[in-house]
Amino acid sequence: MQLNKVNNSETIKLFHQLPHIIYKNDSNWAAPIQGMIENTFSPDKNPSFKHGEAERWVITDNQGQPIGRIAAFINYDKAKTFEQPTGGCGYYECIDDESVSKLLFDTAKNWLAERGMEAMDGPVNFGENYMNWGLLVDGFMPQGYGMPYNPPYYQKLFENYGFQLYFKQFSYHLDYSVPFPERFWKIAGWVAQKPGYSFKHFNYDDTDQFIKDFCYIYDEAWRFHEHFKPLDPQDLRDFLKDSKAVLDPEMIWFAYHEDEPIALFVMIPDINQILQKLNGKLNFINTLKFLYYKKKKVINRTRILIMGVIPKFQKSGIESAIFWHQDKLMKKKPQYTEVELSWAGDFNPKIVSLYESVGGKHVKTHYTMRYLFDQSKPYKRAPIIGSEKDE
Repeated sequence: MQLNKVNNSETIKLFHQLPHIIYKNDSNWAAPIQGMIENTFSPDKNPSFKHGEAERWVITDNQGQPIGRIAAFINYDKAKTFEQPTGGCGYYECIDDESVSKLLFDTAKNWLAERGMEAMDGPVNFGENYMNWGLLVDGFMPQGYGMPYNPPYYQKLFENYGFQLYFKQFSYHLDYSVPFPERFWKIAGWVAQKPGYSFKHFNYDDTDQFIKDFCYIYDEAWRFHEHFKPLDPQDLRDFLKDSKAVLDPEMIWFAYHEDEPIALFVMIPDINQILQKLNGKLNFINTLKFLYYKKKKVINRTRILIMGVIPKFQKSGIESAIFWHQDKLMKKKPQYTEVELSWAGDFNPKIVSLYESVGGKHVKTHYTMRYLFDQSKPYKRAPIIGSEKDE
């Protein structure tokens, strides 16, 4: 076998060819758009390159066929906030062969170590954690857009190399044909109509104001989390621009108290239901297909990407009030019958409780794994938010 750095059209082709081999007979898999993956590795498209770097490789067999791939990356803003400076590896795909997998992990590890890292998380993304983050270990079914899918044997390959569980990521499904629990609905309606509170869904005409509000809520809501970094408004602007074909403005909500932004909610249609028909390529014909299927309303699932509430209002029931307003709009979109609530980390019991309180059923689990380069050092899992350490 031969290890190849991905740096030309031939190796890029091999990099994208491999998943189609791995998942050839797996109907659960939705091929991601190749161009979107390439954007991850483009300094002009991915803002993570402002504070980091990335490299990727593909392994071929003696016949020149791809049998393994991996990427390694560092966000220097976050890497050294951990006890051991930590980089990441992701976009991992591999045949069920431990020698191939070991070469992939060794390559990523050595690249990271040369740049001062002492640990690597995987499989993760070179970007925000709501996309392409985690190893699927339970719930091998079609995944929501942005949630990774992989064969069950990947867990064995990660653990045999020495990766350990850093945190669990839970995905919940909500059947919209089943009414919300009565107690939840009663509280939601009461909070939603309290004086002083207001709710708006996103619209592109007021993009600048909504970006400002989003950044304020995000920074306030997450500033006490481990390894917090303020959100760059330009990153959000780029996301809105790149995702315009995916987003539904009426699924993005902001809550205010006396005109102060206090909470946000972002839900998107699950375009994986269309991507499964496009084979990973968004050429002219497939673009027309995408628009056709979207117009035909073949998507019946949505995925909640993110919810955030500033600390002062985290026990006010404001999340339930957002659901109350969103439900009124969803009744005008009857094609949507299911919501994926993903993902809730096991380190965040508040969001787990919220998802369960609306009737969400836990159906999928992903792992974020960590590998310490010095295996003799004590290993620590991600701390629970709200624990004594975080207060």
